[in-house]
Amino acid sequence: MEKIDCIIIDDEPLAISKLVRYLKKVSFINIVETFSNSISALRFLQSNDVDLAFIDIMMDDIQGLDAIELMKRRPIIILTTAYDKYALRAYDMDVCDYLLKPFDFNRLYKSCLKANECFNSKKQLAHQVPFQDQSKESNFMFVKTAYKHQKVCFDDILYIQGMRDYLRIFTKTENIMTLQTFTDFETNLPRNKFFRVHRSFLVSIDKIESIENKRIRIRNEIIPISSSNYDQFINHLKSLNIIKI
Repeated sequence: MEKIDCIIIDDEPLAISKLVRYLKKVSFINIVETFSNSISALRFLQSNDVDLAFIDIMMDDIQGLDAIELMKRRPIIILTTAYDKYALRAYDMDVCDYLLKPFDFNRLYKSCLKANECFNSKKQLAHQVPFQDQSKESNFMFVKTAYKHQKVCFDDILYIQGMRDYLRIFTKTENIMTLQTFTDFETNLPRNKFFRVHRSFLVSIDKIESIENKRIRIRNEIIPISSSNYDQFINHLKSLNIIKI
């Protein structure tokens, strides 16, 4: 089993010592460095790649969740905290696991196993060959999540948002996180049904409720149209005889 390089970020020395002691028992985890504050960790991550980070939420300088937002190259995240009230926001940021203190070795090991699954999924996706012209033959595609290939019907997609290394697919019934790229999706989605309106947004054309001031409304969400894409988008709608301007 390939080793997973990890760092620990926690402002409590005893908490760091406990994590180090436990993680040394996990054969596939390699501790690269420990940090007692978020700023030092963020500086380290600017020039060093790691696979996994254990992060305490309540820090004296920059809190753990805010530190995650500042990471340009985000590793797999396992949060460690004594508070459960941040769980919803944490999972919305697609963390791998949420460890409530105090935790024992068995609970930590389960988190490490989850991290290993995410690690292997990332490796597989990095070498994944996109489906070729799948949209010409079907009305769905399979996307790779952390733990499975999930079927997504094109008609169910509202829009797709890019989030650093991830895409979030907003559908009629759920939100799906995947490591696939916009390029993969633009290759496979029907051209007459979807359009990339912004660097971070791809929309389902038939789900658009209104277009105003370079903004699209889909349900209760407002999605920006970039200035560089606006004319192309409007011309595309004209070519489909959807609008006449």
